Amino acid sequence: MHCVKLLGQSLMARDFDRQVAEIQICIAVLNGFTALGIPVTEAVG
Repeated sequence: MHCVKLLGQSLMARDFDRQVAEIQICIAVLNGFTALGIPVTEAVG
């Protein structure tokens, strides 16, 4: 949740296309954080 707050609570861009791009960048960053938090499991034996 701390990472979400670092990205900002509102959009900075005024143009709609730039707002869409800003949202896509935030989603990509959050997906990266999620991927880092998923443990990698390996079968033993």
